[in-house]
Amino acid sequence: MDYDAFTGGIEPGGLRSRSDIGIMLCYILDCVGKPFRTDDLTEIFQENGFANYFETMSALSELIKHKNIEYTDEEKRYIAITDNGRLIASQLSTMLSLSIRQKAAAAAAGLVRIRKNENENPVRIKRAEGGGYSVELKICDGIRELMALMLFVPDISEANRIKRSFYKNPQRLYSVILAGATGDNDMIRSALEELK
Repeated sequence: MDYDAFTGGIEPGGLRSRSDIGIMLCYILDCVGKPFRTDDLTEIFQENGFANYFETMSALSELIKHKNIEYTDEEKRYIAITDNGRLIASQLSTMLSLSIRQKAAAAAAGLVRIRKNENENPVRIKRAEGGGYSVELKICDGIRELMALMLFVPDISEANRIKRSFYKNPQRLYSVILAGATGDNDMIRSALEELK
């Protein structure tokens, strides 16, 4: 196979042909099965070193042009796979290595989970009087607020680190605090094991 994609910034085992990048984009969107943020898709490619950013954007444009994927909103923030794109994913995705497909599917599922957590569990970061920042975390179950927690941290980078960690698994924080509040030693041990 000819390598025709610019390879700057990609990891060993990354995608080096434009057609492979297009196939991977269709494969990820097919795995997700619903509209996906364009920025999230490019983030998956960048964070995992699958393909160069410019090649990824070029492949997205080509897929849209050929009606393999389409925008689902007027602001062009969300894209979804079409029937043509599904055909590409089902017939050609085996051209990509199994390990890269598994890594891509896991990364997409992780981002879907984080976006769901962001929608359901608000976080507010505000500058605190006297310096530092307050971070307000809320855990909700879709109907009601289960817990609200206010933390004070010295700087914005720490506040953002807490926010990112919280969105990966808000239920873990809830379990740890509930275990500590109830004094249930078995629950505390279990919650601490989850943190490892």
